[in-house]
Amino acid sequence: MIRVDITIPETDVGAISQGLRKIHVGGITILKVRGRGKTLPPEIHAGRTDMFRPEFVDWYKLEVIVTDNKENDIIEIVRKNSKMGKIFILPITRAIDVESGMENERAI
Repeated sequence: MIRVDITIPETDVGAISQGLRKIHVGGITILKVRGRGKTLPPEIHAGRTDMFRPEFVDWYKLEVIVTDNKENDIIEIVRKNSKMGKIFILPITRAIDVESGMENERAI
């Protein structure tokens, strides 16, 4: 099992969520986060004539736990539906459903 963390702009969340449904990824956690990357964010108006560049910008972080065989499908869906962001893949050693007690693949 793996955890896939996807950090993307808000405009891409819906398309990626729909793509994940098509490959039968059921559970997804979506968090609104703020961050700073390598590139500078665009300047915004801070009045009639003043411009300012915010230090942090809003992003959305999607977290999904899936079996290893869906890793490449998820990467393809994200890259097809977003032009910005990051994908991080982390191993999951054990998953437990609190209510049923099921473990690992049966828990997700």
